[in-house]
Amino acid sequence: MKTIEIIGYKRANLGKIDAKKLRSEGKVPCVLYGGKEQIHFETPMINFRDLVYTSDAHFVNISVDGKQARAILQDIQFHPVSEIIMHVDFLELNAGKTISMEIPVRTKGDAPGVEEGGKLYINQKHLLVKALPKDMPEEILVNISKLTLGSSVKVGDLETENFEFLTSDLVSAISVETPRTIKVIEVEDEEELLEGEEGVEGEEGVEGEEGAAEGGDSKASEEDKG
Repeated sequence: MKTIEIIGYKRANLGKIDAKKLRSEGKVPCVLYGGKEQIHFETPMINFRDLVYTSDAHFVNISVDGKQARAILQDIQFHPVSEIIMHVDFLELNAGKTISMEIPVRTKGDAPGVEEGGKLYINQKHLLVKALPKDMPEEILVNISKLTLGSSVKVGDLETENFEFLTSDLVSAISVETPRTIKVIEVEDEEELLEGEEGVEGEEGVEGEEGAAEGGDSKASEEDKG
């Protein structure tokens, strides 16, 4: 698992006014909990660039006034309009306690269904995983080399090693589906085929009626001659 370093400074004052002042200075109010004591600290917002704005999962080494802690990002709050980071919670890791993290889903191999005209969908870009810190995977690698058109890989099909998924086994993680354009073309072809069959039957019926009419006229002419 990749690790990001964050250096912070213990907050002298707490409260909304102080937090607002920190944000105006480009800093983020944070709290580290899960250890012996909660630590409230501040750190420059730029430190979250590689932690938040990425699809990867990370551990975080936090250093606050000489105290070192290994943690994970537990919760983050954004401003609803400006989307700046308002507050961040970190959970300190304990080697003997399990944690839950959103782990990215990656693929390996080529899906035969894509070569057949299908489209590959990663339905679950992340899966919630529970494990001890030492067993937490960096990614969930899914082999798609057997995915044919219309098939999928469910969470229950994925292999686990010293960790478990908290997402339902029935959830589709990755699938190969028929594009809508192909479906439309197939439907149109079927409609044309049905119309063609109806046309043939209709022509046969008309010819039969015309033949019967001609036969009737001929018989009537012979009777007139007689």
